[in-house]
Amino acid sequence: MDHSGLSEAAAQSRASVLRSRAVSYNALLRHDAAIADLTEAIALVPDDARAWRLRGECHRLIKRYQAALDDFEESLKLEPDSAYALGSRGQTYTAMERYEEALEDFEHALTLSPETSWILEGKAEALVGLDRMDEALAVHTKIIELNEDQPYSWFARGELYQDMNLYAEAIDDYTKSLELDPDYVRALSRRGEALRMIDRYDEALADLNRAIELKPTATRALGSRGAVLSEMGDNEGALKDLNAAIELDQEYIWAFKVRGEILQDLDRHEEAIADFTRALHLEFGD
Repeated sequence: MDHSGLSEAAAQSRASVLRSRAVSYNALLRHDAAIADLTEAIALVPDDARAWRLRGECHRLIKRYQAALDDFEESLKLEPDSAYALGSRGQTYTAMERYEEALEDFEHALTLSPETSWILEGKAEALVGLDRMDEALAVHTKIIELNEDQPYSWFARGELYQDMNLYAEAIDDYTKSLELDPDYVRALSRRGEALRMIDRYDEALADLNRAIELKPTATRALGSRGAVLSEMGDNEGALKDLNAAIELDQEYIWAFKVRGEILQDLDRHEEAIADFTRALHLEFGD
């Protein structure tokens, strides 16, 4: 149906409902439906910054990054000081590994909304991309200061510590996260991985068992438990976990590598070669 002949008041009313419906479509991960509604809303009311921003966010979520940038640009022409649009554009630049531009957007956004956690986290991610790790840690510490009662705040800094191979510090942060939420599966899984890295296998196994008990499809926990079981001499149990992890995620590169090593140790070289070949294909396109 052609709605181009609507009065201005009717066009505004229809566009408002379309924007609202798009928000619900987006929440249900029906991004293309949301984009269709927002495209019509923009055609009806081209000067609505929110519609451009929402459509940009939909494009970002489905990795149409250039389309997202184009929409955020239009949104920011209409509302140059929108912290939300700046932060979302920063996230898009980060996904494209354009870290300097991302950082510029995040810093601008933080002058407008200095205590917004997701923007601070975006800034930390951009700093990591630029290998400015100490600055990234400082940003995560600020997030904790603002939200010390939120398990994710501690978890996120723990992940950064772990990526820096600072396992004791990571374990401390995961433990703080788990004190706030004892059933936080991701924190249990990551603490289990960190414990494995410093050869505390019994403690690692306890964490990973609990994570899998809470969420049997926790792919990363299954892979990590497989590695722990292998270190403890239980190759049969290790292969069972790694098989399950790979069945859940056919692109789990690390699991293919670990399973290949175990198969090699068991003199199952054809299967090991297949796993190493798959890992190389996934990581390097071989």
